[in-house]
Formats: sequence, structure tokens, C-alpha cells
Amino acid sequence: MKALVFGGSGKVGAAVALDLAKDKDVKVVGITGRNQAALERTKKWIGSDKIAPHVLDVNDKKSTRALMEQYDVGALALPDRKTSYKVVHAAVEAGLNIVDMLEEYHRRPDTYETEGLALPKGMTLDEYGDWLHQTAIKNGVTFIDGMGFAPGLSNVTLGEGIRKVDQAEVAIARVGGIPSKEAAQKHPLRYMITWAFDHVLREYMIQLKVIKNGKVVDVAAATDREAFKFNQLGKNEDLVCAVTPGMPSFIYTRPQLKEFAEKTVRWPGHWEGVQTLKECGLLDIKPVNFNGQKIVPREFLLSLITPRLQPQPGDTDVCVMYNTLTGTKNGRNVKIEYWMWDEADTQRGLSSMARVTGFPVAIAAKFLLSGYIKEKGIVPPEDCIKGDLYAKFMKELEKRNINILETTTGM
Repeated sequence: MKALVFGGSGKVGAAVALDLAKDKDVKVVGITGRNQAALERTKKWIGSDKIAPHVLDVNDKKSTRALMEQYDVGALALPDRKTSYKVVHAAVEAGLNIVDMLEEYHRRPDTYETEGLALPKGMTLDEYGDWLHQTAIKNGVTFIDGMGFAPGLSNVTLGEGIRKVDQAEVAIARVGGIPSKEAAQKHPLRYMITWAFDHVLREYMIQLKVIKNGKVVDVAAATDREAFKFNQLGKNEDLVCAVTPGMPSFIYTRPQLKEFAEKTVRWPGHWEGVQTLKECGLLDIKPVNFNGQKIVPREFLLSLITPRLQPQPGDTDVCVMYNTLTGTKNGRNVKIEYWMWDEADTQRGLSSMARVTGFPVAIAAKFLLSGYIKEKGIVPPEDCIKGDLYAKFMKELEKRNINILETTTGM
């Protein structure tokens, strides 16, 4: 079996390739990127002869499809919608099963800040989402979208919780990558870059859909802040979360919910800083005049703040998840909670974000290779990681020292 990792020279892509290369049944792991030297560094870091570097520009559809024909499954670890859509488009036409860590296209791609996404001529975003789905079905393709951390682990756990109750009412995912408490003190916004930061700022600014009072409504990102205490798994930390667009599939796959939202977790003080930047216009993407020149405020801010948010020597990250599902079971109110506190693997040089995003992608890719997932078309994690496969998925996470605690209480 042969697996192809798009974006394999990035941090998350390298984690996906590392995990796949350890599997005895996977004989070749291709990694793509534009820079040969970066690909060779990744191969050396992984230290496996299974790794096959491929210099590739995903804008070259012909070359992309030709490469896909050499592999049995694809894993996408690309940073934005522009590149991921191009690969998805090529894959559903080429008949290649794929797993993507992003979830921007669950049948209804959001219309805000499309990041250069190129639509086929004459298609709307909604029509494109349906076209991808129907083409995948026609060609026998399984496309698992959003199979990383958040989306990904958040979808899988809450999906399981919903199956455990007779009637699900409120599902809230609280997820996020944050610097360690010590590292947070060194950086503006108490934040450190563990993910494509321009994409993070996009998710702070767009409109997104949530479910309130049983209805799907649009709300502004970074609102509906909620403070909570993470007091499981030996931790006792005060954290704050706010709504972001991390799990759009739930709007369509779990419409029975009375309330649903995904919220991004940060250290206290972060969201107040973000709100100040928003109010000052520094996160806007509409160009403004400055000394006779046009500048984009967000691009200018990124040029200033990005160096200050880069990890310093010794800095590590943490990925936090606290998801809650409330409903009824046998006529009684119940609450199911999912807790995760994951820290960086400093010995291997893997950030927590790379671990909890990349490893689920790799596990899902291996499930596809093994024929465990049968659904075709665009399939979200909550609809394919279920039953016995859910238990198997959790065991695979535990093997990688990613531990998720599930608790159930009456209300």
C-alpha cells in the first residue's frame, strides 16, 4: 500500500508521513512540496527509506493527477483553501481516496474570505460543494474532510456522544492550540504560532454558522466568550474560548441539536487583545491609503507580529479539548464530557499541534487503505468513525500517547 502526503514538508505533513512510515503495511510514503531541499530535510528527519519526495506545484493539475495515479490514498496537510481545493478537485476526478485536515467544504463552502479558492467557471460555491460530493460518489471516492484536531477529534468525540444518548440537545466543542503557560508570558496576545497564522486570523474575522434555539444562524467569529476551568488529567487551569468556524459539518449532519458551536481555546487575555485589534481595523483585508500607497492592514500586522509570535528556544505548545454533550437517556438528563490535554514531544521534535492534527489524519488514511471506511463522497469524521471503528480509533490514539478522557454524569 502506498500513501501520498500533500504538504509533506510542513510540520503537520511531516507528522502524517512519520506516522504512515511506521506502519508495516504501508510500503511507500510520498511527500509533496515545492522545495526539494525542504522535502529532503523531512525525509532525513523521518529516517525511513519508505519516504519518496516529489517536487510538485498543485496548480499543475496534470502533474498532480499523474502523481495521484501512483498511490492508493492521499492525505492533505495544506494550509489554505486555495491549495486544498485544487488537490481535492484533482483527487475526486482521479478516483483517489483522500483525507484532509481542513474542513472548509462540507457541501456548502463558506463564502467569507475564500483565500483565493478558484471556482470552476459558471459554478457557485454551493454548486461546487455538491459537484465535489457527487463526482466523488460517481468515481467511488471517499473524501474525509476535517480529520485532524479541530475539526477532527472534536467531531469524532461529539459524534460518539450523540450516539450514546436518546436525544441530544446541546453540543459544544472547546478546542485550541496554545503555548505552554511559561511560553505564553513571552509572546503578544499570550499566543504562539503553531498553525498558519494568516488562516487563524481569517477564522477570527469571518461570519460563521451555529445552532441556537434549534435554528441555524450566522454569528461573528470571536464572540460568545466563555471562561471555564480545565480540571481533569492532573491539570487545574483557567481558560477562555470564543466561537470560531471549526466544525461546519455539524450544521448539516446533526441538525437535531438545539444548540451547537465550536469555540477556540486561548489563555485569559488573548480574546481581549484580538478584540482591540479588530476595533482598530488591523485585521481588515480591505486596502487603505498610507502615505500615498495602498496597504492591507492585516498583511501589515502580520509582518510586524509574526516574528514576535514565533517559538523561542525551549518554547513548547499544548493542545486542549473540552467538549460537552447534553441530552436525555432513558428519560433522564445526562452530560457527557471529553477532555484532552496534549503536550509537545520534545524528544522527537514534534509540537502538540503536529501530533494531534497529523496523527488522526494518518490513522484515517490507514483506515481507508484497510477498507474499514465504506462511505463515498464527502464524508465528515462524525459519520465514518463510529461503532467498533470508534473504539479502534481511540486505541490508535492511545498508542501515540494522545489520551482522551470521557466522563458521564446525570444532571
